[in-house]
Amino acid sequence: MSSAGVLVAAHLSSLFPSSNASSVVLQSSRQNLQTVSQPDTDVYSEHAISSTIYHTPHTGSILLRVIHGGLIVELISLSTPVPPIRFVFPASVISTPTVCAWGEQELHLLAVTATGSLYRLVLPTTNPSRLWHDEAARNWCREYIIKNVSDLSGSIVHVQGPHSVAIGLGNGSLLRVEVERLGDTISDDLWTETVSQPKSLLGTFTSYIPGFHSSTNAAPELLCVAGLPEPTEFGYIWTLSRDRTLRLWSASRGCVASKPLSFHALSQANVASGNKPVLLNGDAGNLLRVYSLSPNGEKPFAVAFTPTPDEPHCGGYFQIVDSSSDQLHELRTIECSPASANCHLQDFFLDNGVLYTLWERHGTSMVLSIKFGAGSSMVVNDTTWEMSNYGEETDLTPAYLDEVLLAPGSLTEKFMEVILRPGIFSPLTIRTALEQYIDACLSLPGPPPPELTSSYASVAENIAAVVGCTVTLVQDPHTGATQYDRYWSALKRDWEGFIAPARWPLALNKGQHNDEVIVVERERVGVLAREDLPITVHRHLSDSLPVESHFSALDIAWTLCCKIGTEVLRNLENSIVDVLHQEIAFSIVDIMIDQVRRSDFRETLDETTQNWVVAKLQEVEDLERSIKIILDLAAGFDLEIKREEDEVELLLPPAQSEWKAAIAAGYISTSLNARYDICLALTILLFFMADDLGEWDPCLLEEVFAVFRGLSMLRYVARQPTVDQSGSTQSASTDDVIARMGSMQVSGNQPNFAPTLSLVHRLISQSSEHIELPSSAHRFLDNTGLLQSTSPAHVTHFEASFCERLRDLGYYQVAREMLVWLPRTPGVTFVTARLFISLGRGDDAAYLMEKVAGSFGPDSGLSFEDAETLSAVLPGKALHQSGFTFYLEASSMFRENGLTQHEVGFLQLALSVAPPATNTPDLWYGLIRGYIDLGFWEEAYSAMIATPFDSVRRECISQLVYRMYEEDAVEGLISLNFSGFSSEVDDALAFKARNTDPRVRPFYSRILYTWYTRRGDHRSAARTMYMRARKLQEISVGPAEISSLMDDQAESYMLAINSLSLLEEKKAWFVVQTLTNNVHELESRKRRKLIQNLPSSGAGGGSEIIDLHALRFDYALLSAKKHLVHRDPMLLAAPEALLSPPLVIQRLGQANQFDFAMTTARALDLDMSELFVMLVVQCMRLSRNPDAIFQEDASDWLLTDNAASWPGSPADRGWRYLKIALERHDGPATDYRYSKATLEAILAHDKSFSPPPWLVHVLEDYHHEYLVRTSLKFDALENALEHTLSLIRQADSKLSRSPAKMPGQTWLPYTLIDQVLVASAAQDDLGARGKALRKELQMELSNRVKRMQKPPYRLSREICDTSHLGIAYFTVSKIDFIQLVGDTTLSFYPWNGALEPLPKP
Repeated sequence: MSSAGVLVAAHLSSLFPSSNASSVVLQSSRQNLQTVSQPDTDVYSEHAISSTIYHTPHTGSILLRVIHGGLIVELISLSTPVPPIRFVFPASVISTPTVCAWGEQELHLLAVTATGSLYRLVLPTTNPSRLWHDEAARNWCREYIIKNVSDLSGSIVHVQGPHSVAIGLGNGSLLRVEVERLGDTISDDLWTETVSQPKSLLGTFTSYIPGFHSSTNAAPELLCVAGLPEPTEFGYIWTLSRDRTLRLWSASRGCVASKPLSFHALSQANVASGNKPVLLNGDAGNLLRVYSLSPNGEKPFAVAFTPTPDEPHCGGYFQIVDSSSDQLHELRTIECSPASANCHLQDFFLDNGVLYTLWERHGTSMVLSIKFGAGSSMVVNDTTWEMSNYGEETDLTPAYLDEVLLAPGSLTEKFMEVILRPGIFSPLTIRTALEQYIDACLSLPGPPPPELTSSYASVAENIAAVVGCTVTLVQDPHTGATQYDRYWSALKRDWEGFIAPARWPLALNKGQHNDEVIVVERERVGVLAREDLPITVHRHLSDSLPVESHFSALDIAWTLCCKIGTEVLRNLENSIVDVLHQEIAFSIVDIMIDQVRRSDFRETLDETTQNWVVAKLQEVEDLERSIKIILDLAAGFDLEIKREEDEVELLLPPAQSEWKAAIAAGYISTSLNARYDICLALTILLFFMADDLGEWDPCLLEEVFAVFRGLSMLRYVARQPTVDQSGSTQSASTDDVIARMGSMQVSGNQPNFAPTLSLVHRLISQSSEHIELPSSAHRFLDNTGLLQSTSPAHVTHFEASFCERLRDLGYYQVAREMLVWLPRTPGVTFVTARLFISLGRGDDAAYLMEKVAGSFGPDSGLSFEDAETLSAVLPGKALHQSGFTFYLEASSMFRENGLTQHEVGFLQLALSVAPPATNTPDLWYGLIRGYIDLGFWEEAYSAMIATPFDSVRRECISQLVYRMYEEDAVEGLISLNFSGFSSEVDDALAFKARNTDPRVRPFYSRILYTWYTRRGDHRSAARTMYMRARKLQEISVGPAEISSLMDDQAESYMLAINSLSLLEEKKAWFVVQTLTNNVHELESRKRRKLIQNLPSSGAGGGSEIIDLHALRFDYALLSAKKHLVHRDPMLLAAPEALLSPPLVIQRLGQANQFDFAMTTARALDLDMSELFVMLVVQCMRLSRNPDAIFQEDASDWLLTDNAASWPGSPADRGWRYLKIALERHDGPATDYRYSKATLEAILAHDKSFSPPPWLVHVLEDYHHEYLVRTSLKFDALENALEHTLSLIRQADSKLSRSPAKMPGQTWLPYTLIDQVLVASAAQDDLGARGKALRKELQMELSNRVKRMQKPPYRLSREICDTSHLGIAYFTVSKIDFIQLVGDTTLSFYPWNGALEPLPKP
């Protein structure tokens, strides 16, 4: 049987995933409408139950699919890249909805649901690039509720056009719903209903009464309703009922004619025995079509099909019935092809005198066509049926899987390659099969394997892990031997039962162009394409059909392949592949003889077969010429002359159609498969003739292997699936989002699914050529250039460029497999190196790049072919004049892919061969930068030393410094000398230290401190840490971070103190910049804000000298603040309490932290009087209430280990602590002011409290007069008398031990003594002790005065004679000497030499 073409299809789920489709949910105005669930059928929900294709010049081809059991209608544009749209109906849709164009502005979708609702969806088509995704008009969804029938289940709907709908009811009646007025954006459509009965001759009845029709005497139900396609005004309807009756219906008269279809001669025997007519099957579908011989609808005729499922000769017959003049007259009966036996007709149509029929044949599609003759008689010419099948339709049958297992590789790898091969199974089918397989495994008893419940990154990984996971390797219970054979058999059965394709055909449609036939299946859409010569010859050879005489040698080769068996054939194929993967070092004839001997090829053939092949070859007149013809068949193309339309499309390219590209890819795969099998058969024939090829032209044999290599490479590319990631990363534009919101297409916001397509599809999509088969497929194959090579030992620039293109597109694994086939010429080596660079294999790439470097320059020795190939794959498309420029280009390639180590290596090579006059600063900069990026610090330092360019050195120093600090290589940096440019290092580090957060790694301040310390610059080191402490102080942080911040600040102060302490005392200072020029401030330690983001040398403002004392001051103050915050974090809520040093000391005293407070105050050089006052208060409280020690925190002063060991009560220990504190912090340096403050605090708190004797003794020894005055101040007269008496006795004691020799040694504060005497005399209630003390004081004073008048205490006049100065001395009570100078009286105090004027009496 001849062929009308080859079927090529593309999976819809690969091109238009459901996740990318927008969904619109439709509502119904019908009350109490129950939610209809999806019918329970054996059809997958995403598989269509009916489909049709609609064409207009404006919108292109539109595919309408009814899925999910009729609940969803999907529209797919096959001509443009517009995403699909889905309409979810409230009830299942009947039969096939229809789309009709309404000018170029709108597209009307008419659908009837089983609940009796007629929907008209008005979709915008103004913009062909968006179609229905533009914002729809108001009232775009219009529903009409049919009145005559409420339940249309089992009815047949035929949409005549946008104005008329015909519904065939189950009782044989015909309901016509016609529009009187189309609606608009405001109003709905106005419809009328007409019910016609099949028994009425006049037949017409217009009824608006719901439920009008009777079931009595009703004809059998209608199976098919058909009419003339638009545009036509012929308003007739044809119906075919179950009893094989064909009826003609008029719009005005109802049923005007009916005719039972006659039985074909082959079926007469089946009905002769019975009286009842044979009814058509209930699942019969498209059995009736109506056509016309004229464009205006005149001379109509119907084509009806009658199936004969029980006939072994054919699947049925067609009957042509003339319908002119309101009569039905049978013209002709056409018997179907014998190939249709046991097949099911799905659809048919008549176009240009050819009847195309679509059959389901064991789950696959088959198209049979026959030509009609012209004329009104419709007589069929003496022609035969032509059959069209898929050219490469592979089912995973056990036999095919056994053949797959013959190839090298693991079982899982080989089965996965077949399952994922483009065109075999769709992603939807694979996912569905995977889900079913997992469900079946989970239903098995026992715990499920972990592979079933794990998650995987891709479906492929999921399949590889899940399939066969329930198969275990067991041992024989009797022998204990491991049963490997049973394991592999079970594993193979799991893979065989994993998946089964679902490709049931649905519809057959005329294409948009002439002679184009489109086949629609459940999940695929294909075309009937014209076969090219290789496909035709391959089909003839596969079906054992005769071929033309010049292909007789090919027929012999094909027969030889069939004779040797599949296993031997695959072994020979693998040996050929192994040979071509190696370098060709011997002649082709020798290689072929060696392979034949290794494989024992001839031993697998019996003598009869060998003799038959030899005899047949001898019958070929010119065998070498026949071989050339076969080569032309396998590698030749029929390139058509470009049409004018193609030239127009080059200027105005049409919208790219992914479906058409997929069809072209499928056709290319089919053609390549046929060409590969032909070339393989030819190669096997040459292996058979290996011993006789010694005298043949070696160029011819090399060309055979070159063609085989090219076809193998192309065949591998065609079988590779790819995933397009570009669509998943693109975000919707603003217009898209607005449009979706306007039309309530919420599901359009779902993440895009990455379609799985073939690699050939990707390559075709990149070109904008007109896609028409088979010329487009031939142009693609010819443009690859892989079939233009003439020897496997050479590489053309086409082959190298093709591999480079694959690498550039990111298909690295495919490019690697392609390069394995090619000899290692410089061009191939360069492409391989770039591939290794892309894969991150820098070492391998660098090795190959160094080899390629020798191919440049005048002494390269490249052949013309190798030079052409190498220049074709170089980025500049031209050879380099020297290795220097190539090294630069190679280094840039490594840099672009992040292979810095090899970039540096090639920069070194470039510098080593750089011409003398070459400007190389950029090379040196790149070399140093590369070393820095790699962390090769010493190499980077050496390169900086070696570079002759100071600008490069200065620019790279900071980079090296920063990077070494970031990588924590401080030790390495310090070890480097940086001789001659250490200042640059200082500046770089200082800039970072000033302008970076001191808390963030790397800590540039610490690093700079280390840098200065290692170089002995302790002043700069101290300044660095001081500046760091100041920056930390100015940082605002939360309460949780303040503690760590203070620790860092304290550490910085301590390091600064340590560094500055290493200098001489007079040199222990440094200068910092301030914002103000006034360096003299009221407070000695008032802080100024530091200048940031400015170089230190250019900072404006004044300066501040910081010495060691200032650093210790800051450190002590910070330590006190830390101590307070640690004890009471609530102080952070009032930070002003910690600003002033006196306030800090006061806070410490209030917290009873006397030890720490006194130490801090002494370090800060602050007065501690208030601290001792607080301590006195605590001691007196303990004296009155010893239990107070347990009520307050005394851990810092009274509960320490030392204080706790003291004997006595808590009060005793408190007074002892006070005594020790005064001994430690009070003395002559402080003029005993803290002891004085202590005494005043005791007296102020309680005058009756006797001060501790040790305190009194201290003051008596050093400030006796102060004791007297303080007693008088607090009215303690007895104490005052006692202290005065003690003062006089102490003075007398000194005089007795050491007689006075100088004036003033006998001095006493007589004025103070007189005040004590006067105050005690004025005290009326002075006690007896007080009076006795007063009397005793007067006596002691009188005795002292008398003693002072006697020698040796009385000073002689000679000793004090100063008459020559006009000064006279005399003694008066209370004053030792009075000096008179003129009218002024002065008091002279010898102990200090002071002269003070006295008031005149």
